[in-house]
Amino acid sequence: MNSGSALTFLCASSLALAISFHSLVAVAVDTTTAYPSIPGTDTADCSLAGGDSNRILIPPRREVYGDGRIFDISHRYVPEMPVWESKDGLGSFLWLLASMKNGSRANNSVMKLPTHTGTHVDTPGHVFDHYFDAGFDLDTLDLEVLNGPALLVDVPRDNNITADVMKSLNIPRGVRRVLFRTLNTDRRLMFQKECDLSYVGFTVDGAKWLVQNTDIKLIGVDYLSVAAYDDLIPSHLVFLESREIILVEALKLDDVPAGIYDVHCLPLRLVRAEGSPIRCILMK
Repeated sequence: MNSGSALTFLCASSLALAISFHSLVAVAVDTTTAYPSIPGTDTADCSLAGGDSNRILIPPRREVYGDGRIFDISHRYVPEMPVWESKDGLGSFLWLLASMKNGSRANNSVMKLPTHTGTHVDTPGHVFDHYFDAGFDLDTLDLEVLNGPALLVDVPRDNNITADVMKSLNIPRGVRRVLFRTLNTDRRLMFQKECDLSYVGFTVDGAKWLVQNTDIKLIGVDYLSVAAYDDLIPSHLVFLESREIILVEALKLDDVPAGIYDVHCLPLRLVRAEGSPIRCILMK
């Protein structure tokens, strides 16, 4: 980039209805433990014409933390991310309502987006109206199910998750949390703006087999729906009827080795909502 080029920097926002940004006072490249420098972005590379007062601050964006022990498996919320049955992606969802550049004492943003956007969790009220009316919302989900030992498995790439596929995975009894990596990850569907309804998901017989033959209570998948499009509602009904299974959808499972981890997933405590964006990590 030429030194005379104009630069614009977008700061990542916390996921909340109103988000406050405090002014940043730091050196040109912060090298603390919380914000380590990125190779190749030292102060010499970041300087601009006009002297030291115009040095650039570059925030780190990472997928792996703690010397390879922690994997962020949630997708970033950006306007280009896919949303259900849309060709246009998410679009604008974040607005800077109050700006320090315009005289406000602090930066304050507002956000508006569907609750089933990006990496998110479903509650039973998503497909059962009587559960919705009874109040089985985000605030009623069991955090013990959403946090604990988990198995990341690779699903055969040429099929939806059918009963036969579930049998072939040989998931032993006692395993309560399973993340299913499928062809969706290979095709990088969550990095495409247009929703692709040819994604891989659970068929009804696959869902029934899981419920009847395993102890799985947390199901994680790598696209916007746990259920194959042709079995969209029936598969959800199988999973959520008992209110014992929690569905986490649109996980980012790229470049994470299959195996056993500790998973940590925390949805927002949205009262009366049937879904919520969620932050999920895997820890070795």
